[in-house]
Amino acid sequence: MSRIEGKNIVLGVSGGIAAYKSCQLVRELVREGADVRVVMTQNARKFVAPLTFQTLSGNPVAGEASDLDMESEIGHINIADNADLIVLAPATANLLAKASCGMADDLLTTVLLAATSPVIVCPAMNVNMYENPVVQENIERLLKRGYIVLEPEEGELACGWTGRGRLPTIEAVVEHIEKALGPKDMTKENILVTAGATREYLDSVRFISNSSTGRMGYAIARGAWLRGAEVLLVSGHSELPTPTGVEVVRVVSAGDMYEAVMSRLDWATVVIKAAAVGDYAPTKVTSGKIKKGKDSLIVELKRTRDILAELGRLKDGKIVVGFAAETENVVENAKVKLREKNSDLIVANDVTRPGSGFGADTNAVHLIYADGRPEELPEMSKSLVADQILDKVLELRSSKN
Repeated sequence: MSRIEGKNIVLGVSGGIAAYKSCQLVRELVREGADVRVVMTQNARKFVAPLTFQTLSGNPVAGEASDLDMESEIGHINIADNADLIVLAPATANLLAKASCGMADDLLTTVLLAATSPVIVCPAMNVNMYENPVVQENIERLLKRGYIVLEPEEGELACGWTGRGRLPTIEAVVEHIEKALGPKDMTKENILVTAGATREYLDSVRFISNSSTGRMGYAIARGAWLRGAEVLLVSGHSELPTPTGVEVVRVVSAGDMYEAVMSRLDWATVVIKAAAVGDYAPTKVTSGKIKKGKDSLIVELKRTRDILAELGRLKDGKIVVGFAAETENVVENAKVKLREKNSDLIVANDVTRPGSGFGADTNAVHLIYADGRPEELPEMSKSLVADQILDKVLELRSSKN
């Protein structure tokens, strides 16, 4: 279930050209199961008609605090009291200034003063306005008061300038909303996740690899960030977009991944090895492209460095979670891997099973604990599997403490 489902979200819309994008935000939040109530400033109504938001949200749109009919029906205190979260999108320079100074000269700023829920602020304006020291000081004041302020995106702006000032993507805003409404049980963890497939090149154009898409590792990285962790994702080849809020280090080969993980090991409190790392690499890489010649070609391979085994040797209080992609004897092979690698948990799955292999949106896994005890999870989305794994990490942390 989405963390947004069943939540009461107040969307404050101020008078900027990006107000039209807030219509899509309402649509996405309603689609996720939220009850959305829109509060518009008078200037916002010059860009988007209230009827648009009313139609999309299914709720009347609130406007002026002096509107007695609206006040008797909704009331600014009632709006604030019922809100699980308030989102200001777009937040103009004018709204930032009023909110940072505690002004309450319209319904939206009055709701802000009465609110006890988290507030997400999405600035959108001309790049020069955004970079103005006064605007930055106002943002700093809001941050100190606990507001969540998303940095605008960089690009071509409606005013003709190019720079930072665009409203964050709707996808990114929704991700931050989901994070704000979810549990914050991993705020003390620095989680290093590996994902994707490594490539071992034979020549300049050919390589040995596997079918991993990185979906499971990316889902874990996203889930950990949503729960408050600092997350570093070391990714081999993957076509997936970078998860919101997650730092990504791109690598190619197993050797690259080894160096990337080991050089950052001191930072991590938890390492989750979900990448499909090649076990062998060519002893020789040909410069240029190998041309057709003999009827057969022999390629000599050597073992790559075992990242999970090295982590098990050096973990020193860190929690280490490994993955085992198997085609037979899933639990038995995973138990052997757990012992040999000195891991705290092994997540094993049968990649030949429909709905459980590379590229699938779902997974069905076995969790193998340090004492050899197995636990089977039914087929579910990879995001739910990720949450189950993170729950087990917290249990392991509690037992270690």
